[in-house]
Amino acid sequence: MVHVEVTPSAQEQVLKIMQKQGKPEAALRLYVQGGGCSGLTYGMTFDKAETGDAVAFQDGGLTVVVDKASAPLLEGIKVDYLLGLEASGFKIYNPNAKETCSCGKSFSA
Repeated sequence: MVHVEVTPSAQEQVLKIMQKQGKPEAALRLYVQGGGCSGLTYGMTFDKAETGDAVAFQDGGLTVVVDKASAPLLEGIKVDYLLGLEASGFKIYNPNAKETCSCGKSFSA
């Protein structure tokens, strides 16, 4: 099992988007892929949980799943949602990241 924290504001926003897109039964898939200025980027999509996935978070109507390849890089992350003048959107805090780019969307581990 992978440990992922999803703040109440992030959970609320994800559930709103799922409803708006007509996917209330979907899981939020978090993953890592190559790219970005620091080498790796975060990805988020709605999907169904499949065999081999780790359920990283389950609370209320939200289930978060992570594939086996991404799990070590996402262990212990915190997913937050910010709404403000300077920054709005999802923010991922990753204790495994050795470096992050200034935009916060890519990292190296």
